[in-house]
This record gives sequence, structure tokens and C-alpha cells, in this order.
Amino acid sequence: MSKEQNQEEFYTKLKEQLLDTTLWPSEYLYKFIVKTNADKIESIEAIFNHLGAVIVNKESSNAKYTSISINVRLKNPDAVIAKYIEVSEKIDGVISL
Repeated sequence: MSKEQNQEEFYTKLKEQLLDTTLWPSEYLYKFIVKTNADKIESIEAIFNHLGAVIVNKESSNAKYTSISINVRLKNPDAVIAKYIEVSEKIDGVISL
């Protein structure tokens, strides 16, 4: 199975879970991990700019990686998935949790 098929299955399953467990619009918490790099961190933050997101960054103990937690109110599961896709397309090496 290709990477694209795996991603498509993941997002389909995520959408089903979000529809089953959440009343929309709702708060959603994203968690990303990137190698500590100011440009990458700023790029991720910019994707959520103007959405009223609360963003918290935390460097690992050796400062090699940074975790980025983003809490934002979105209108539906499609909006959640759209942001995941946007981050993965624009920032190399990001890990979505």
C-alpha cells in the first residue's frame, strides 16, 4: 500500500471518529514535533494564524526537537483534516501526533 493510500485511510478513519465523538464546531488539539528550527516552527504557526489558536511550543531537553501544541476551534472534521494536510505539504520532516 502506498503512502498516499495510508494517509487517505488515516484521514477517512479520523473523520469518522471525529464525527462520532464530537459535537461541531469544537476545540481541537493538534500536536506536532519538528527538529528545532525557527523557520519550520514559524511556518506551522502561520498556518494557524488568524484562527484564534492557542499555540504552545516546548523544546526537548537537548533542544534538538520542538513540540508544538495548537488548540483551535474549528467548524467540522474536514477543517481539522485540511490543516493536517496543509502542514504536511508545507513543512518537511514534521511528525503529526
